[in-house]
Amino acid sequence: MGKFVVRQTKTGVKFDLKATNGEIIATSEVYTTERTCLQGIQSVKNNCVGGIEDQTVENFQVLKHPKFEVYVDKAGEFRFRLKAKNGQIIATGEGYKRKDSCLNGIESVKKNAPEAPIEKEE
Repeated sequence: MGKFVVRQTKTGVKFDLKATNGEIIATSEVYTTERTCLQGIQSVKNNCVGGIEDQTVENFQVLKHPKFEVYVDKAGEFRFRLKAKNGQIIATGEGYKRKDSCLNGIESVKKNAPEAPIEKEE
């Protein structure tokens, strides 16, 4: 089972969702407080059931929130972002060379996030 790891940064608090093998699947923005970071984790748990909007294809179908958006970044890599019901980005994935790897990342979030425990990094 994956886990959420909460950690301090120079400017606030953020979380990473890690898979069972320790790889980071998704990461958050930097929050100003630990409380808002924990609310972000709960939002990921609640919203990771959304569909996948593939913005890399022509005439893609726009889905309602919550949803995962798949897109190509400036470096030409495939990425995903999870948007909550209110349209806010609550988690993002790393860059992937292949789209199927990006889609596997999304499936890993869907599988791991709902039951993932929360740990604090010291």
